[in-house]
Amino acid sequence: MEPIISVKNLFKIYRMGTQSLAALNDVSMDVHLGEYIAIMGSSGSGKSTFMNILGCLDVPTKGEYLFNGESVVSKSKIQLAHLRRDNIGFVFQSFNLLSRTTSYDNVELPLIYSNISTSDRKVKIEKALISVGLKDRMNSLPNMLSGGQQQRVAIARAIVNNPKIILADEPTGNLDTRTSMEIIQIFQELNDEGITIVMVTHEDDIAQTAKKKVLFKDGKMIQREDTVNRIIASEQLLRMPKPEEVII
Repeated sequence: MEPIISVKNLFKIYRMGTQSLAALNDVSMDVHLGEYIAIMGSSGSGKSTFMNILGCLDVPTKGEYLFNGESVVSKSKIQLAHLRRDNIGFVFQSFNLLSRTTSYDNVELPLIYSNISTSDRKVKIEKALISVGLKDRMNSLPNMLSGGQQQRVAIARAIVNNPKIILADEPTGNLDTRTSMEIIQIFQELNDEGITIVMVTHEDDIAQTAKKKVLFKDGKMIQREDTVNRIIASEQLLRMPKPEEVII
């Protein structure tokens, strides 16, 4: 089966005066439909740069990037915007919600420039929010929601257009352990429904809940392995005590 994403010999080089820094150094990788991949690496390893390129938010200095068999490098900014809108959902560590906008309206944002009727738009938004357990919080502003609920809104926004792939950059970075696991369970359910997920995380226990784990170092992909204890990792995280149960 042809991969949904295929990158070959990818480089991203930043120029600083007479110096050059290779944020990505000859990276090749395929992502197939239905995969759930965790990308790990220390700060400066290139993992976030790689995610930005996969999400068509940045372009490589050189190398090949095919999305669904089509070259991404040669596309215009408008074509890239359409590719992102129709195929990719984004989830970020900081949630990136509009602070004066309700959950419903935040989720609606990716649909504003779509050719969808108001009634169909309403159905899609409500379905997305219900799927992440926020049926009763559709009219809440972000400051009325917990961190976990805000990330659920962000996930609903990411899936409202039925994307082929979700790119998640440290999606549990601002959450406690139990809330993190609740978010990871949502990702696993979405993956079970057929959505491909690529997630950056610095937490090995979170990475173990994915199907595959990829390690970056100094701009290179140095290791890729199957995560055989995915279910065990999930169960271990679920058994961890809530913050209020920890005796200090």
